[in-house]
Amino acid sequence: MLDLLDGIRVVSFNHFLMGPLGIQMLADMGADVISVESLEGGFQRRFGGAKTTIDGDGSSFHLGGRNKRNIALNLKHEKGVEIAVALAKNADVVTENFRPGVMDRLGLGYKSLSHLNPKLIYAAASGFGATGPGANRPGQDLLIQALSGLAMITGSRSSGPRPVGVSVADHHGAALYALGILGALIRRQRTGKGCFVDVDLMSAAINLQMESFVSYLNGEYRESLLSPECIGGWYNSAPYGIYAALDGHVAISHCDLGILADALEIPSLKNFVDKDLFDFREDVARLIAQRLKSLTLEQVMRTLVPLKVWCAPVNDYEAVLNDPQVQHNRSFISVKSAKGTPMKLVNHPIRYDGEVAEMRIPPQPLGAQSAEILAQMGWDEASINQLVEDNVIVIAD
Repeated sequence: MLDLLDGIRVVSFNHFLMGPLGIQMLADMGADVISVESLEGGFQRRFGGAKTTIDGDGSSFHLGGRNKRNIALNLKHEKGVEIAVALAKNADVVTENFRPGVMDRLGLGYKSLSHLNPKLIYAAASGFGATGPGANRPGQDLLIQALSGLAMITGSRSSGPRPVGVSVADHHGAALYALGILGALIRRQRTGKGCFVDVDLMSAAINLQMESFVSYLNGEYRESLLSPECIGGWYNSAPYGIYAALDGHVAISHCDLGILADALEIPSLKNFVDKDLFDFREDVARLIAQRLKSLTLEQVMRTLVPLKVWCAPVNDYEAVLNDPQVQHNRSFISVKSAKGTPMKLVNHPIRYDGEVAEMRIPPQPLGAQSAEILAQMGWDEASINQLVEDNVIVIAD
C-alpha cells in the first residue's frame, strides 16, 4: 500500500466529478480521506454514464469514491455544522466544490476555519474561480468546453464544434486540484503556513489548450479554428490527423512526406515536399485520404511501421483493454465493491518506486463510517444514536 501521504487527513466536502476525482488521487497516495456527503448522498451517486450503476449507485460515484471513509452529515442542522467544524479543526486539508459563498454562509469557509486551524490547507474547486464577475455561473464540463474554446478547436469544418468525448475539463481539473494541494502541503512543511488553493474548470480547460492558445496569441493566423477535414487541430500541418481506411481509422503524425508518398504510392504527394505544409495541408490531407480508403488498417500499419512513420490505429475500448502495454501498466483494476460486487475501475495513473496504488477501501455506502468517525472524535454511542434520531447523520446498514 502506498504511504506517500500517510498521516495527512483530508476532509472532503466534494460532489460529482472534479472534486471527488482529485481527492481520490490523494487517497490513493495514502491520505486519510473523510468524504462528507448530505443525508441524501452526493449527486454522483445518482448519475452514471450510459445508465451504468453498481450496487444501486451511479458509476460516477464509483470512479471517484475509492480509498475514502464516508460520513453522511446534515449541514443544515447546527449540530451537523458543529461536527463539520470539529472535523476541520483536526484536518490537514479541507476541500470543497460548492459554488463560491456557500461554505462561507455555513460557517465553513476558509476565513472561519483557518482562524481555528492556522495551518489548514483549504482547497476550493469551482466552475470559474472563487471571485470575479462570472464566479457564480453554473460550472459544468460541457458548458466549460463551449466557453473555453475547446469545443471549437475539437470540431472540424464539416462537423462544426464538437465536445471532447469525456468530461475532460473535470478530469484535468481534478489533477490540478490534487497538484495544488500537494504544493501547499510542501510549503506548509517548510513554513508552517496554511493556504487557500483555488482551482476552477475554466482555467483547467484553458490550461489544456496551451499549445493551441500560444500558437494563436503569438502568430498571425485568424481564420477558422475548426480543423480542415482529417487534420488534427487548426494549428497543425499535414499530414497530422486521422484518416479513414477500409475497415477503420488510422492516425498519422508528423513524418517525412517523401517517405509517406513512396510508402503509400501517392507520387503527387512529392509535389508538396519543399512547400509549407501548413498552407497546403488540405491538399495533402485530401490525397492521403483518397488513397487510404482503398487500404485495410493491417495493410497501412504493415507498410508504415517498418519505415518508422509515426502512426497508430484508432482503437475502440476493447482494443485498449487488450493492449499488452496497457495491461502491463495495470491501467485497469478488477476489484469488488463494498457489497462484494465485481467491478472494474481505472487505476491511479502513477507508479512510485515501481509500485502501483491499490484499493484499500472500496467506494463506501452512504454513512458507512459515520459512527466510526464520530467515535474517534469522542462521541459516545448514546450521543451518536441521538444524532441519528435528530436527522443530523445517517449510518449505513
